[in-house]
Amino acid sequence: MPVVNAANSGRALPWALVTPALGWTLLFFVLPFVAMAVSSLTAHEGGGFTLSNYSQFFANQSYWQAMVNSLQVTAIVTIISVLLAYPFAWILAEQVPERWQRLALMLAVLPFWTSYVVRSYSWLLVLAQNGVVNRALTGSGLFGEPLQLANTRLATITGFVHFFVMLLTLTIFANLKQLSPSYRKAAADLGAGPLRTFLHVVLPLTLPGIMVGAFLTFVLCIGDYITPQILGGNNELLMPQLVMMQIGRRGDFPLASALSIILMAVVTIAYLCARWLKIERA
Repeated sequence: MPVVNAANSGRALPWALVTPALGWTLLFFVLPFVAMAVSSLTAHEGGGFTLSNYSQFFANQSYWQAMVNSLQVTAIVTIISVLLAYPFAWILAEQVPERWQRLALMLAVLPFWTSYVVRSYSWLLVLAQNGVVNRALTGSGLFGEPLQLANTRLATITGFVHFFVMLLTLTIFANLKQLSPSYRKAAADLGAGPLRTFLHVVLPLTLPGIMVGAFLTFVLCIGDYITPQILGGNNELLMPQLVMMQIGRRGDFPLASALSIILMAVVTIAYLCARWLKIERA
């Protein structure tokens, strides 16, 4: 009998350890998601289950355009962030001496301790008609009149890139630090120059870090409401703004739920594509 009790307690211990995490996930993710899914299948005026909320998305051109705008902005932000983050991570990992790398990372991350909203409004001031950029352009004589930089897609992309470059830098930096120097030495012994070593050895081996950072950038960017609202100035409708519009102006929670489910489906497809590319690359 003591042996049986010991075996039972041994099996119960893992469940006891994982139960708080399962309960947290069930309470704050699964149940809200189920409630949102059920709400998306109900009519705004009440009544039984319906697919009209989803059909509205496919029938309404402005809803489609909001999704296209979100995908375009997210793709541009992700590509620019990767192109900027990789050289930055390379410099931190390869050019900065080991004893100074932690300090360099801390200095690079330091501006991101500022509130996300404060940084958005800071960019709005920088890109305003009387902001630093326009004053520099008009003061240098390149332009006679201030440019419309704020409340545009360019302002939204600029804010997003500033926010997400460091996220990508950290993931790529971690991959570069894990890369053994023996790979470069082996490539050099086989006659590969620095460019071929980078293209055929370093870049493929650091691709997982790039893809993880790019996917995180995609998810955070496509679901962000604050930056497009502050820097975009409602001149271009994105999906998060469309969802909030249904809640704030129309009080149409079922349609907002349906749009949120569709946005989550797009993120899921992006995740599956990222995994497929990673497998194919491997």
